[in-house]
Order: sequence, then C-alpha cells, then structure tokens
Amino acid sequence: MPTVCTTIKVSKDGQYILATGTYKPRVRCYDTYQLSLKFERCLDSEVVTFEILSDDYSKIVFLHNDRYIEFHSQSGFYYKTRIPKFGRDFSYHYPSCDLYFVGASSEVYRLNLEQGRYLNPLQTDAAENNVCDINAVHGLFATGTIEGRVECWDPRVRKRVGVLDCALNSVTADSEINSLPTISALKFNGALTMAVGTSTGQVLLYDLRSDKPLLVKDHQYGLPIKSVHFQDSLDLVLSADSRIVKMWNKNSGKIFTSLEPEHDLNDVCLYPNSGMLLTANESPKMGIYYIPVLGPAPRWCSFLDNLTEELEENPESTVYDDYKFVTKKDLENLGLTHLIGSPFLRAYMHGFFMDIRLYHKVKLMVNPFAYEEYRKDKIRQKIEETRAQRVQLKKLPKVNKELALKLIEEEEEKQKSTLKKKVKSLPNILTDDRFKVMFENPDFQVDEESEEFRLLNPLVSRISEKRKKKLRLLERQELPKTEEEEEPEGKPSDAESSESSDDEKAWVEEVRKQRRLLQQEERGKRLEQLREDQQTVLKPRFYEIKAGEEFRSFPESATKQRLMNKTLEDRLKLEAKHGTLNVSDTTVGSKQLTFTLKRSEQQKKQQEAEKLHRQERKKLRRSAGHLRSRPRRGRPFH
Repeated sequence: MPTVCTTIKVSKDGQYILATGTYKPRVRCYDTYQLSLKFERCLDSEVVTFEILSDDYSKIVFLHNDRYIEFHSQSGFYYKTRIPKFGRDFSYHYPSCDLYFVGASSEVYRLNLEQGRYLNPLQTDAAENNVCDINAVHGLFATGTIEGRVECWDPRVRKRVGVLDCALNSVTADSEINSLPTISALKFNGALTMAVGTSTGQVLLYDLRSDKPLLVKDHQYGLPIKSVHFQDSLDLVLSADSRIVKMWNKNSGKIFTSLEPEHDLNDVCLYPNSGMLLTANESPKMGIYYIPVLGPAPRWCSFLDNLTEELEENPESTVYDDYKFVTKKDLENLGLTHLIGSPFLRAYMHGFFMDIRLYHKVKLMVNPFAYEEYRKDKIRQKIEETRAQRVQLKKLPKVNKELALKLIEEEEEKQKSTLKKKVKSLPNILTDDRFKVMFENPDFQVDEESEEFRLLNPLVSRISEKRKKKLRLLERQELPKTEEEEEPEGKPSDAESSESSDDEKAWVEEVRKQRRLLQQEERGKRLEQLREDQQTVLKPRFYEIKAGEEFRSFPESATKQRLMNKTLEDRLKLEAKHGTLNVSDTTVGSKQLTFTLKRSEQQKKQQEAEKLHRQERKKLRRSAGHLRSRPRRGRPFH
C-alpha cells in the first residue's frame, strides 16, 4: 500500500487475497496462483471493513467511513447506497441474503440483496454497537455493544434470544481496568463456542449454553482487541491487538507462541487450512508469517515446506549438565573400571558419562590434597594478575623518547616505594589513553633547543632530584604508624625548609646562567650577520640594451635572465612562494601587471571563519518586511 493497510481477507477458494488501504483509498487483489497483482481499484473514501460474498473476487461489499455501502462486481464498480448512521461493522446472512449493519446507533440496519431494499431494523438496548458476527452453523446473529454486552438475535423471528454481560465478567483479580470495557471483537467457532474481545485487552471464551465465560485471557497491554480467529487442528485461539498477536490454547489458556511485528497491527487474517498468517500493518508492506506447527504451507507456496525442512536442526543426542564425561584412562586412575557395564556409567563414543556427584566424591577420596593444589593455582593466578598491571613497555616510542624513559624510571621507583610502604600510587601517563598522542604524533616532540625549554629545564631537573632525594629518605627512615606522629603537610620541618631554600637559590642561579648563555648566543648571531653584510661590496655593473627591447631596470633584467635560465619547475615554485604575477595588454597599447600575494594558512582559516560567521548571521537574520507602515487613510472631504 502507499502508506497504510487497514483490512485484509482471503477468498473462500483461497486463490485471491484482497486488501484495502490508503492513501489514496484503494483495494488490491492478488492472485496466488500467478503470484502477482490481479487488479487495483481506487475508491472515493476510506474503507472501514469489507466482505467477499462469492467464492472468488466477483462479489465484494465495502463499508466506507462516510456511511456509503459500495458493491463491486468482477468488472468493477456496481452500485452504491447509504445507511442512516455511520457504520462500524457488518455481516452477511447467507440463507436470507441479508446484510446486517451496526454502527453509531441503537438500531441494526438490514439490507436485503434479493429484493434490493431495506427491511425493518433490529432495535437493541445499547446506545451504539461496535461489532457483529453470524454463526455459520445455525445462523445466530450477535452484536457487541459499547456498554460491554453481547446481544444475540434469531434472524428467523427477529427477536432477541439472550444477553451476555461481558464487561462484568472480564474484570478479574489480576486485571487492572481504568475504564468501562466495550466489545471490540467478536467471533463464532462451531455451534456453541464464541470469543469476545474487549477494549481493555481481555478475550472471553463462552459456551452459548452458559452466561459465564469458560476462560478469560488478558493480553496485559491494555489495548483493544482487534481480531480473534480459531485454529481448530491444534485448538488454538489467535487474538491480536495493535501491538502483538498471541496464540494460546482455548482449553487451558496456555500461551503457544506470540508475534510482535515492528509496526502497529490493524487486522489479522489466517489463511484457511495452513500455517500462514497475514497481517495489515501501519506501514506500506503487509506482513506474512509462516508457522509450520500450525499447518502446511498453501499450495501456491509449497516450496516453504522444503525450506523449513532444510532449516530444521538435526536431532542430536542429549548431553546432561549434571554428568561428567570420562575416558577409560580416567576410570583407571580413579579405580572405577569395575563399574563398566553398570547403570552408573553410560557408554558414549570413546568414553563414558557418569554422575558428577559420584565423580567428585571418588576424586576426593583418591586425591585428598586436591584443595591444596587448587589453592596454589589461585595464588599463582593472583600473582600473574599483579604482574600484568605493571608497566610493560619494552620498546621506547618514536616521539619523546627521553620523556618516556624518564617516566619509566619514575614508575619503577614508585613501585618500589609502594611495595615497601603503603603509599598511594598515581596513574602513569604512558598507560593513559588521553596522552597516547603525545608519544605518537611528531608535532608533540619536545624542542630542547628552544628558549622556553632551556629556561624551564633547570626547574624540572631540580624537582626530579628533590623527588629522588625524598624517596631515598623515605626508604632509610621508617614512617610513623599513627597519624598523630605524622607532621602536617603544610608545616615542614626546619631541615626540610633549609634544604628547600638552598634548592631554590641553586635553581635561581641556574636560570640566570641559562639567560646569560642565551643573550651571548643572540649577540654572537647579530655580530655574524653584521660581518656578512660588511663583506658584501657594491660594484658597478654595465648592461647592454639591444635594439627593439623596451627599457627595464638593470636589476629587473638580471633577475629575468636568471629566471629564464632556471627550469619551469623552479620558476613555478618561486612564483607560488612569493605570489602570482599576471601580465595583460590594455586597449591603449600599454601593459598591466597584477600581483597577488600568497596568503598564509592563518589568513585562510580566518577568512573561512568570517565566511561561516556571515552565513550563520544570514540564517539567524529576521526579515523586517512585516513592519512596513500601512498608508493612512485620509479624511473624507465634506
């Protein structure tokens, strides 16, 4: 369907499948023998439900949502009439050729197809009727009301023969109901069985000889039951709401299986005498399910049986979980060879199955020290786990090798200190994924020749020496066991304070020394540049101007001569480095030069950012067209 499929039915001969949907409203007929679409007809309004009156598709009745009843023949549209109230469901009584329509009215309208006219309606006690059905065995007509009752009528005398209060019987101790249950589905099976679906998600099975339900099945979803079908070969009931299709035993209520499609359900149809299920969904595609347990595949798709036989698992011998497989050698080690042939051992392939309890009992008697071996294995596993947590960096990374080596040494010192003293260890940078790029990307390589590194290096080296010295002191001296004897971190001792002051003085002197060295290197570079400039002596140069050439400055001609001697690749590189120079002739005979400077990457990024900013501002800008001032109306002249 283009968007949604609402109802789906199968003809009595099983050759045609008809489905209605929207949008636009239409009906489609599929020929199962040809496995193709037979025809498609568009309708004026959406279809509430439809009925196939003949064995094939030659006589169809559609109930529309605009109160119209439309008749179709084999050739197409045949006749259209209207009922007084909006219809919700209808049934066809074959012995009298009457159509019974129920809807938003207390009356049941009857249309006789033999006489071609309406008959006197049936007056019910309900305000509205939702669904109806006719028993195919004895012709009893039943309608489900909005008050939660089922009224049964005899078409021969047009009198009501019984009323069932399903709303009261659907309320059980386990069910939670927030509103009055109304009848949403109704279906007869045989002469005495009837299934009733409610709007609160319960299905009630009745014997017509009793006013009490035989069984109440709750879907546990609280959604209205949309369709109910019977599967006689396995005594199953197929009930469906908009979310799930449940198959359960009609005698015990035990769940057989369930189907939960991806999209909401509108209607369910069981293909007769088979295990195929057709569903109308809230999606363009209609659902087709084949359950081999329910029955064989239809004749037009018998290949499904071969597929299911191929997919069926091969039967295998059962291996119990409470049995232990042992070989003959294991039995010799346990001293149980005399049990071969007894019920305690079951022969299987090249060994035997024995009860796991007997196996453990005999093994404990043969090897009483098994627990000690188990304990040693567990200790060995714990040791291996602690070893795996250590830093296992055998190869240094390609980037920042010095830093990685330094971190490995610090980690080894930390591990030694944590083994001797209970010191909390911090996470290592080498094993942290957040800093992995620092040892892989060459852009993060530390430049030791830079001014910043040389000024910062004395501080880093001094801190590392101080840390090593402190670790040595911790190894020599024992830490106090109680917290009261420990000194607070904020108040260091006199020896530590004097030591730290000496370290600070040495660090300041080292930084000053590095600064003096940097200044000397800068001064030496300047002197060397000045010496090179003084060595260059400007000498006069003479150039010959040939006849017919335009006058150019001598440096320009010399530069051009050097460029002409270079290859095309070098000239393009030089042009791309400094910019682009374009020479063009003007209309008056002179020449025009256009030079475009090469932009840096920073300028390109800035230009792209400004362009994006302008586009964002343009999207957020609101038009002021609605603020136009209206022209004032002038006063009329008197």
